[in-house]
Amino acid sequence: MKLLIRNLARTVTEAELKAMFEAFGNVQFCNIVMDEKTGESKGFGFVGMPMKGEARVAVKTLNGTEVAGSKIRVKKAVTKSE
Repeated sequence: MKLLIRNLARTVTEAELKAMFEAFGNVQFCNIVMDEKTGESKGFGFVGMPMKGEARVAVKTLNGTEVAGSKIRVKKAVTKSE
């Protein structure tokens, strides 16, 4: 399941984000979207978790938690075809 993580502090790294979600299960991928011009975080990213049950628990637990001074929002990423 692909998850969208919004409202990330610009200082959060991919390694930190991955570690947060690994507490709930296997993480296939983790990426923070970066601005091409500045090289800085755009404040959101994606995490892929193969087990839907683990992903759902991560969403319920992490959505609304404070990370590096920002309350993150976590939900299932919706593809354009959905």
